[in-house]
Formats: sequence, structure tokens, C-alpha cells
Amino acid sequence: RTSLPSPMFSRNDFSIWSILRKCIGMELSKITMPVIFNEPLSFLQRLTEYMEHTYLIHKASSLPSTMERMQCVAAFAVSAVASQWERTGKPFNPLLGETYELIRDDLGFRLLSEQVSHHPPISAFYAEGLNNDFVFHGSIYPKLKFWGKSVEAEPKGTMTLELLEHNEAYTWTNPTCCVHNIIVGKLWIEQYGNVEITNHKTGEKCILSFKPCGLFGKELHKVEGYIQDKSKKKLCALYGKWTECLYSVDPATFEAYKKNDKKTAEEKKSSKQVGNAEDPDEMPLPDSESVYVIPGSILLWKISPRPPNSAQMYNFTSFAMALNELDKEMESVIPKTDCRLRPDIRAMENGEIDLASEEKKRLEEKQRTARKNRSKSEEEWKTRWFHQGPNPYTGTQDWLYSGNYWDRNYFNLPDIY
Repeated sequence: RTSLPSPMFSRNDFSIWSILRKCIGMELSKITMPVIFNEPLSFLQRLTEYMEHTYLIHKASSLPSTMERMQCVAAFAVSAVASQWERTGKPFNPLLGETYELIRDDLGFRLLSEQVSHHPPISAFYAEGLNNDFVFHGSIYPKLKFWGKSVEAEPKGTMTLELLEHNEAYTWTNPTCCVHNIIVGKLWIEQYGNVEITNHKTGEKCILSFKPCGLFGKELHKVEGYIQDKSKKKLCALYGKWTECLYSVDPATFEAYKKNDKKTAEEKKSSKQVGNAEDPDEMPLPDSESVYVIPGSILLWKISPRPPNSAQMYNFTSFAMALNELDKEMESVIPKTDCRLRPDIRAMENGEIDLASEEKKRLEEKQRTARKNRSKSEEEWKTRWFHQGPNPYTGTQDWLYSGNYWDRNYFNLPDIY
């Protein structure tokens, strides 16, 4: 589908401050937020947006050299966060045992996710190429912190991508995401921090730096870094913006450009003394020239424009617009834990805000009662499609797919809605 059943409503009549002033420095997963601040998707569906640019994985599989493959994997890792641009609505917290599946024949993958833990909230996912060319999996434990004017989300958890034809595995973690101006002013989002992608077969690494915005918005959305071999020799430089594009270029060319760029900036600075530094909480205006393309660069990835109705639809991409779509045929196949069947999200998508709010409260209450009953009978919660174990490449604790989901043999599923 190309639009939601109902456009989003204005958030202007609500003061988020009245809720948040009680929770400075607290972890936000413990606080019940009004539905008005949500977008009509579960976090499990939001996670699925990593897959929007799956063509980059297929392309990586088809390339002969390890460096070219790493370039595509790096582009995939950057493109995976691109859909967060201007997405200031919060996805619904998944209920324990909630699941989501997506099969996209046109993009060549199928994906399954499950909420495997409630405290702390952990979402595990497993995607595979329909032509058996890749497997992509991970588990995310989003740590949210409130800092007075902004909310910072640190997506703890490892991403693992296996290119099966090359017998290669890559792992990385995602950058930190920050939503600014949650009290007053226009909300805006930045991603920052280092992302290190490792090819476990060759020891090659790609180290990407997502730049914090900086004063005057000079660095807003910028990403840059290098691919290096196992002896740390730079093989190529990557640069761009996570909201738009990623390029690769020879490291020497890149460094010469950086040096020159710095010199120009310093000359500009000395010619006009900079006045008071503006408050970096204000949404900086991005540079008009967007990304300067250094001569000799190769384009690795470019974002597709959002649909024209995106602003009325929670700033969704075309990919996101279809995530909660449900037809009769699908309904007869998916398990009853799938978030497409979740009544509060469905009500919000249909523009029924009061109903969405009531349903959200009811589901949270139902989840609390179920947890109390389990603790009384000392019964352990059992995850259905994932189990805990060491990540085969990093050795860190991870959630691994247990198999059998696609057999469509669903029994003893929890009644969570």
C-alpha cells in the first residue's frame, strides 16, 4: 500500500514536559508514555527497516574482491539507519512473545523477529536471502536515556551478516541515535558514534565515524571512515551522509581533500570573527551543498526519495508504509502473536487515538498480570523461535534463531493480545 488508512494527528496540543520532568536521568523503558508520541508500528517492525536496501547485500555477494564486498556491507550498515531521519514518533514497545514476519519476494528476503525479553527489552531477528545467498541476524537492546532536552537511544547488540557463497561473516554494532528538542522547538534526530565492521575471515575492518552535529550544523548527518586490512593499512576511504548517500574514494585523495577543506574553513574563520556560539540544541540548517563529491569517487548507495504524503504519514518511507498492512490471506497464515494483529497499533493506524490509548493500557496490564501469575507458579517464560547462546564470530552473548518458524506449525502460542 502507498498510504496509511488515516493521516497522523497533531502532537502540538500535548506537553511532553509534563510527563518527562519526573524522569531526568532515568531509563525510559520504565516509563509509560502516552500513545500520542508513538507511530503506528511495533519496534519489531521498525527493526525490519534495516532490510529496505537488501539489494546492497545481494550486490556484495556478486562482487569478486573482499574490499568491494566490504564497501557494499558498509553501505548496507549506513543505509540501515537512514529511515530514522525525521522519524520522531516512538515505535510501540513489543510485548513479550510478540513476533513479526516479512517476506519480500521482490527484495529477495524473508525475516522473522521475536520479543525475547521484557526486562530488559530485547528484540531478536533473523533474515535470510530467498536464494540462499545470505543470512543477517541480531538482537537489539535499546537503552534509552533522557537528558533534559534530548532522548538518547543506544542500540546495544551485534549485527551479523553472513555471505554464504564466500563463507564470510561480518559483524558490527549500530550508532547511537539522539532525538533533540523533545520539550520545545522542532524535534530533530542525529546519529553519532563509531561503527566498526569486521570481516572475520580476512581480518579486514571498516571503521566509520558518524559525526555529532557540531556547532553551526557543519557536520550534521556526516559519516566518514576507512576500510583497512588486518595490518591496519588503509585500502579506501568512505564518506557521505547517513540520510542520503555513501561514496568511496582512494585514501590519499580523501586526505588531500580534508586538508584543503580544513584550510578553507580556517581562512573563513579568521576573515570573520565568529560571534556567540549558537545553542546546538536548535535544529541546525544543513549545508546547502549537501555532500561534496570528491573527483574520482564511486557512489555506493543513494537513498530513494520518500513518498509525497510522507509528512502526513509519520515521515514513513514507502517501505515502512507497507509494514503493518494486513489482508485476509495473510491473516490465515501468520501466528496470533504477529504485531499486525495487535489492536492498539491497528487503532492508531486507523486514527482512533482514544481506542489506541485504551488498548495499549489493557495490553500492558495483561502483560503485568501474566508476569505476576508466572512468578507465583515459578514458571519460566520460554522464548519460541530464538535461544540464547554465544555469537559464533564474536563470542559475545546473543540470541540465535532456533528454526522451524516457516513450517507454519503454530501451537501453544501465548495469548498476548
